[in-house]
Amino acid sequence: MRLLVTGGCGFIGANFVRDQLARHPDRSIVNLDLLTYAGNPANLAEVAGDPRYRFVQGDIRDADLVGRLVGEVDAVIHFAAESHVDRSIADPGAFVSTNIQGTFTLLEAARQAGVDRFVHVSTDEVYGSIAEGAFTEDDPLRPSSPYSASKAGSDLLALAYHTTHDLPVIVTRCSNNYGPFQYPEKLIPLFITNLLSGRKVPVYGSGRNVREWIYVLDHCRALDFVLGQGRPGEVYNIGSGVEKTNLEITAALLALLEKDDSWVEHVTDRKGHDFRYAIDCRKLRGLGWAPEFTFERALAETVEWYRAHEAWWRPLKGRS
Repeated sequence: MRLLVTGGCGFIGANFVRDQLARHPDRSIVNLDLLTYAGNPANLAEVAGDPRYRFVQGDIRDADLVGRLVGEVDAVIHFAAESHVDRSIADPGAFVSTNIQGTFTLLEAARQAGVDRFVHVSTDEVYGSIAEGAFTEDDPLRPSSPYSASKAGSDLLALAYHTTHDLPVIVTRCSNNYGPFQYPEKLIPLFITNLLSGRKVPVYGSGRNVREWIYVLDHCRALDFVLGQGRPGEVYNIGSGVEKTNLEITAALLALLEKDDSWVEHVTDRKGHDFRYAIDCRKLRGLGWAPEFTFERALAETVEWYRAHEAWWRPLKGRS
């Protein structure tokens, strides 16, 4: 199978590319990435020489380039997106342009090429906040930030292409990821790298906001499962069932790095900060997928990865 992966130099995309090449010797990958601030070729240095892998630097909004690349493959796995909530509040236009216009360009190319699968990778943030229970795939979308609104728009556009053109689109919505190669602006790598640098960790507001956390390799293998077993036109939630407050995440990282509460600094809460995300994953689990990693094991391995790869994150820390 020949895959076009968009945004493959980013955090989740790079982990997906590496895992695909390791587990599927019969697959080849074209990685299209613009290399914006969070796209890092070093994330894929280990596979750069693999003859099954090809990197193309380019924009998913470039219709000519996208059309040529989509015409060469059997399936598209679409990760490429602007993805940071705080950045979306400061510069929403970039999010609308990349996440909606870019997705449209890919969908049009996929329609014209007649691909076998188009997996649109989205987020649980499109559902908004929920006080109790968990969102199912049929719940309405109530995004709270320009980021989540742009992702909700791209989800609906992708599903409309299935309804209108019978394009074999599958949409996935995943909970918060963590693991190796995550840009150090996100909560877990920010806190790890701050503590390794001798700096305090900033906790928004009360720190009681709740997120469901999944190890990035569990997410990548769920996407692989959906690519083979998912049904076109469907939405699949991907999560671990592990809910943690930001304070619980902070306490776990302090313990792993042998620090005390004096390393915590409470800061003003951000705008549009949803209190709790939770998703119901029974639909995907009913097909036979389940996470492989426990939170405790994966978090400890993540800390050790950042401890051992200081040369990777130090330059990024300065930029962010």
